[in-house]
Amino acid sequence: MPAIMITGASSGIGRATAEAFLDEGWRVGLIARRAERLEDLADRYDGAVPLPCDVTDAAAMQDAFQAFGALDVLFNNAGMFGPSAAIDAVDLADWQRVLEVNVGGMFIAARLAFAAMRTAGRGGRIINNGSISAHTPRENSVCYTVSKHAITGLTKSLILDGRPHDITAGQIDIGNAESEIVAGLKAANPQMDTMDVAHAAQSVLHMARLPLSANVPFMTVMATKMPYIGRG
Repeated sequence: MPAIMITGASSGIGRATAEAFLDEGWRVGLIARRAERLEDLADRYDGAVPLPCDVTDAAAMQDAFQAFGALDVLFNNAGMFGPSAAIDAVDLADWQRVLEVNVGGMFIAARLAFAAMRTAGRGGRIINNGSISAHTPRENSVCYTVSKHAITGLTKSLILDGRPHDITAGQIDIGNAESEIVAGLKAANPQMDTMDVAHAAQSVLHMARLPLSANVPFMTVMATKMPYIGRG
């Protein structure tokens, strides 16, 4: 049975992706802070393994990875949007928290997955949740945008450093999937074009199913009519 670890698995893209993999018979490690939501998945699926912890807690994350055991794929998904404001209105504590979660948390998870895969000696795949903001930001999103640009660098480094060990990496840049983050943005802009989060989940599943001899370094999946291609 193939195995995947998913961070941010309690809601939105992470939860939809967990359900997609569980429906396909994968063993799925579920990492998030809200334990009751993970237990709900475990009650419905035999292959679900709830591992409640905060992705920024390196010791707790190490314990979670050790408890889960061998894995084939990491979906490095946990993240937060942070304040919606111009840079001079952003509190430094909010800036640091976004980087701690979106960059630090992803680094911790990738580091643990890479070590587990290298030790097992059978290779593996790390899929990072980037964002369209890794390429084209929204207004007043400096914290989120900077963090997602950093994830592009993490993805490229993992691809290169993993080659000797048959470990590869890819990044999925998702636009306007109907997650909790997007729900908040849509409340302020009811005309925002969105897509079902299941399409993002199926895209992650496609990337994970590839043999290690093939890779999708970067994939963009987005609501068709969102204003990303071209200029307003």
